[in-house]
Amino acid sequence: MKHINWTRKLTSRKFWTAVASFTSMMILATGGTENTATQVTALIMAGASVVAYIIGEGLTDAANTEAEIGIEVEESEE
Repeated sequence: MKHINWTRKLTSRKFWTAVASFTSMMILATGGTENTATQVTALIMAGASVVAYIIGEGLTDAANTEAEIGIEVEESEE
């Protein structure tokens, strides 16, 4: 079984578009209005933007922290 890269999935626009599309189609299929489906889709995409931003910033911060630790180790070895 392959390992799923959740960071990549959760920051993928294609993934969130598929989730929003599936959700809006389910709303319409179960008798919901088009207006409701549009509002829910907009909320999902807005939430996806927030999730992608938070994960992206977290990865950037982690990379900067690792770089700073690497520099400190190199300086202390000299």
